[in-house]
Amino acid sequence: MTGPVELDVLVIGGVGIDTIVRVPSLPLADADSIAVDPIESYLGHTGHGVALGCHLLGLNAGLVDVIGDDPEGARIRRTYQELGLPLRVAVHRSGTRRSVNLVSPDGRRLSMYDGRHPAGLRVDPGLWRPVMRQAQHVHVSIMDYARDALGDAIAADRSISTDLHDWDGRNDHHKDFATASDIVFVSTSSLPSDGVEWILANGRAEVVVAMAGADGSYLHVRGEPARHFPAVTFPDRPVVDTNGAGDAYVAAFLARYLDGAPWQDAAQAGTIAGAWACGSPGTHTNLITAEELAVRSRKYGRSST
Repeated sequence: MTGPVELDVLVIGGVGIDTIVRVPSLPLADADSIAVDPIESYLGHTGHGVALGCHLLGLNAGLVDVIGDDPEGARIRRTYQELGLPLRVAVHRSGTRRSVNLVSPDGRRLSMYDGRHPAGLRVDPGLWRPVMRQAQHVHVSIMDYARDALGDAIAADRSISTDLHDWDGRNDHHKDFATASDIVFVSTSSLPSDGVEWILANGRAEVVVAMAGADGSYLHVRGEPARHFPAVTFPDRPVVDTNGAGDAYVAAFLARYLDGAPWQDAAQAGTIAGAWACGSPGTHTNLITAEELAVRSRKYGRSST
């Protein structure tokens, strides 16, 4: 990023390269070799999905992260330049994060994540501080170095969100992010029954969104009963790949939140955006636009229980 940049959303951390392998089934058969469809790689990972999703929904979004001086890092720089998305990076010798995701015909995935940055990596806070002053909202990915940005965002009086992904409610790595954020997204896949209550009791969060895949999501607003938002299906976009669905949900939720909409409207927008993302192969290849979200929102409306 060069010069002052006014941002609606600054994303800290979480860009890399996904290699997608479409396999006949999950779990895989016990075999020496398996024939698969052409293997493709995509610019992906959680922070990129949120930044790109916000961008396509009409927000000014930017990203800061640590990448490598390698072909993957060069691809990230080039893509962000082509998209017109502000990008500010620090380069580390360990390289750019990668993952290999196995995807079954029904869209389920198994992700093998290569974070590759050394444990305890710390980054000069000058990476994000100048940009944070120009941002309305900060979304902090759970990269270890990014926890250092949480206090800066609080000191700057910025609203903060994070995605804890498949947190088990015990891993200490996630707790700083869970307790410092105003909006917390988390998967129900490993979350204990008291996980949401722990976040609300121990942190700043006004809302926790528990994402449950095919079961939809659960909106927990502080002091209010939980509300369930069933997943939606689009007859014209059957599920082919769930990669990036959670990031699409987060982006749409934040777009509605920053527009001043009620929490319930934000959750319904997230539900629609997540379902849309499942209808295209690869990672973040066809996230929903503001225009399409408006059309689908009119058709599917609010369906919480």
